Amino acid sequence: MKGRKRSGKQIALLCVLVFLMGILQGCGTTEENFDNIPLTAEEETDIGFKNVTVHDPSIVKDNGSYYIFGSHLAAAKSQDLMNWSLIGSGVTKGNPIIPDAMNEMPEAFEWAKTDTFWAPDVIRLKDGKYYMYYCNCEGSSPLSCMGLAVSDSIEGPYSDKGIFLKSGMAGKSEDGNPYDATKQPNVVDPCVFYDADGRLWMIYGSYSGGIFALEMDENTGLPLQPGYGKKLLGGNHLRIEAAYVQYNPDTEYYYMFLSFGGLTSDGGYNIRVCRSRTPDGPYYDSAGHDMIDCAGPGGSFFDDRTAEQYGVKLIGNYKWTWQEGEDGKNRRGLVSPGHNSTYFDEETGDYFIIFHTRFENMGENHEVRVHRMFFNEEGWPVISPYRYAGEDPEAYEEKAVPGRYKLLKHGRQITTQMEESVNITLYSDGRVEGACTGSWELSEDHHIKITLGEDTYEGIVCRQYDEFGKKYVIGFTALSEDGEAVWGSGLAAIE
Repeated sequence: MKGRKRSGKQIALLCVLVFLMGILQGCGTTEENFDNIPLTAEEETDIGFKNVTVHDPSIVKDNGSYYIFGSHLAAAKSQDLMNWSLIGSGVTKGNPIIPDAMNEMPEAFEWAKTDTFWAPDVIRLKDGKYYMYYCNCEGSSPLSCMGLAVSDSIEGPYSDKGIFLKSGMAGKSEDGNPYDATKQPNVVDPCVFYDADGRLWMIYGSYSGGIFALEMDENTGLPLQPGYGKKLLGGNHLRIEAAYVQYNPDTEYYYMFLSFGGLTSDGGYNIRVCRSRTPDGPYYDSAGHDMIDCAGPGGSFFDDRTAEQYGVKLIGNYKWTWQEGEDGKNRRGLVSPGHNSTYFDEETGDYFIIFHTRFENMGENHEVRVHRMFFNEEGWPVISPYRYAGEDPEAYEEKAVPGRYKLLKHGRQITTQMEESVNITLYSDGRVEGACTGSWELSEDHHIKITLGEDTYEGIVCRQYDEFGKKYVIGFTALSEDGEAVWGSGLAAIE
């Protein structure tokens, strides 16, 4: 039986229906299929790193080299922020930084009843010399002191100029009042910097009475006024320390980075940030909390539940999970990342954050890590998902952004829990599906806005090197208004 011949109108109508069905199918979830994306690079990309152990790394650049100084008189240098070589470590007579520290600084060791240094900071002052602000602490109490050592060379040797600040004493303290550890500082963890107007400041403190600010004399390197200075936050032994301040000339804010929690592998160390228009505060977090209110209730001790309500949490314990088909099946999580410093390259406009971290199932072993740092549209810093590998973060095509991702949510808690990545998919039409659902959109300068459930995050899309999978991927890093960070790591290997 012959079929009937279709009229021209019928053929035209059929064509329109087929076209519309194609559009409707294209708008559905079947339009994009990411099942066959390359999970490994065509040519294995194995970037080498030379790691170093320097606890509490404070960075300074000099004559084209990057230097980090840390606790226990450890220091290292690098040309590229990826490969580090140790200069010295340990309070021993063979350390070139301070060759005979026990005899060079007898007053400091005697006061603090210790045989080692804690976190120092090094800065070059007006006279061209290098000033090391060192600190010693008994450890189980705030019996501490801070001193100054000077050198003509950044690598030392440094000569002692004496201690200038003490804490933990029985009786009258530096401000003339009886020392009270719930209100006054533990004088450790100095961060010394010039503000935008050329004034010199020191931010310092740990646990005990909190974080304080002192204006300094750039001619002597010493405080301009006696006493402990201005209190910025903390009190009643909140576990907050390691203040480091970075000025951003574009946003005109001073960003104070802090470590909350305990530094050990089971301490829940995590990095947070707040900001101010002036170097000595007041500082606020992204939710608008005045950080001066960040203090434990009277009579409390290590009240993490109070502390975690403050500050923008940038990074805590985390682990990127392995996906079948990827390289790097045995991936280790990072544990208690903290006590950071930051670096701003005025020529390139690049920011970096430098911190130490411990690792999953590796006890108290620790290494230095360097990540890029960006600023989102709200002017808050966000940390790149992977360590810096010399990559150009903008070397990717925007059409490569849709795809399958691993998602890490850092939360707000001070916790020993390991946050592990889950899987989501970003579709070209702006949908987010998977373990979290929502939407996303890209704007100028690689900025991304991603909504997951009821929370919206502002951040940056960047090209990253996945050191576990030995491949380049698309990544994103973003913050919510109430101070929670999310990271994304694309599964697809890109060129």
